[in-house]
Amino acid sequence: MKHIWLYISKTDLLTERCQCAEEGKDLAPLEEEFARVEALDLEDLSNQPAAQALLDRTASLPVRPDFPYQEPSDLEGIRAARPATRPALPPLRLTDTELRDRVYGAWLGRVSGCLLGKPVEGWRRPRMWGYLKETGRFPLQSYFSLDAPAELREKYQVSAESCFIENVRCMPEDDDTNYTTTGLALVKRHGRGFTPADVANFWLREIPILHTCTAERVAYRNLSLLIPPPASAAFRNPYREWIGAQIRADFFGYVAPGNPELAAELAWRDACISHVKNGIYGEMWAAAMIAAAFVTDDLPTIIEAGLGQVPERCRFAEDVHSVLQWHRDGLSYDEASDRIHGRWDEDRAHDWCHTTSNAMVVTLGLLWGEKQFGRTLTGAVQACFDTDCNGATAGSVVGIIHGAREVPREWTAPFNDTLQTGVTGYHHVRLKDMAEETVRLIEQVAS
Repeated sequence: MKHIWLYISKTDLLTERCQCAEEGKDLAPLEEEFARVEALDLEDLSNQPAAQALLDRTASLPVRPDFPYQEPSDLEGIRAARPATRPALPPLRLTDTELRDRVYGAWLGRVSGCLLGKPVEGWRRPRMWGYLKETGRFPLQSYFSLDAPAELREKYQVSAESCFIENVRCMPEDDDTNYTTTGLALVKRHGRGFTPADVANFWLREIPILHTCTAERVAYRNLSLLIPPPASAAFRNPYREWIGAQIRADFFGYVAPGNPELAAELAWRDACISHVKNGIYGEMWAAAMIAAAFVTDDLPTIIEAGLGQVPERCRFAEDVHSVLQWHRDGLSYDEASDRIHGRWDEDRAHDWCHTTSNAMVVTLGLLWGEKQFGRTLTGAVQACFDTDCNGATAGSVVGIIHGAREVPREWTAPFNDTLQTGVTGYHHVRLKDMAEETVRLIEQVAS
């Protein structure tokens, strides 16, 4: 029997082990129970209660007294734990025309970055770099192409049906752009005051469960079982610090230009239905960065503005600060990329899909991209990990900095200003129209 989303698998247990260790929990009291449950056939439904009980016990484990981090999940606790000093940003001084251009640039940048990384999502470095090198395209400079000898396509398992650039006429549906569209639809429906319950109800009404993954799918299951947020994020959810919330951040930055604190608050309301701790911080950081990009083009300041909205002493902030320090120390892009791979093992699903590993890659792409549009996107994708997610987040920031008029046409022409989504009412839309709708919502949120 294939693994069914409702049930707990051995992969879930392995992920829970990793997650608990990183959260500072002492698993010693449960080692024997882990060994016993991991030895069971979990596809035999009679063994599921044992696995479920084990996850419940890990949830009740206390954090070690010597754990050096402060990582609340509630908004009040997060705000109280922020750095005392945060970057001073200038006020928003864009004309209406300039604001429209920046918002349109954000959408174009997000789609371009997502499209760049989409055909190689899940590829590890040996596969991606091998394909690029053997086709004479390393380092990455443009969209991935099918233009390669048949034997190379076979060697690297390149499908002619996948969204390599030769097959693109519009931006195909992707969870990264689905969630950006969801943010727009949510704010349009409920306004600035939307609640976590509004987010949950929107998902249940408008997003099919099989369009969700990992933490979102577990949260969806929990919501279907009438477990409300924020409990829906934590109940039997081994993926609670994975990247899923971080990829949902962008619209909350678009709709709060120049206001990182508001962007982060909106992002928290979204993230807390499916994530905890660093999983939440990733969405708050990304939204705040994007909001800051409307008022400054200084990349370290933008990144620090994002970090200013999350706890100062958390694992997320520590790892992103390390990338900032490598940049100050003059490391090359390759040296910094290698250090990220030394910190996180891309062959382990938990590391590959974690919020923090991918935030480090986004930071890498932004800093070493030096505000150049294509170089930023390719830098966020070539490092691997969750390629389409990281390209999309970095793309939003650099798209805002450039504005639509300065985004190179070579990056936008392939998708013809057109986006397909799985969100009701937005199945086939023009990005320019999405940008115009976003500007109208900015005006409503600000009023």
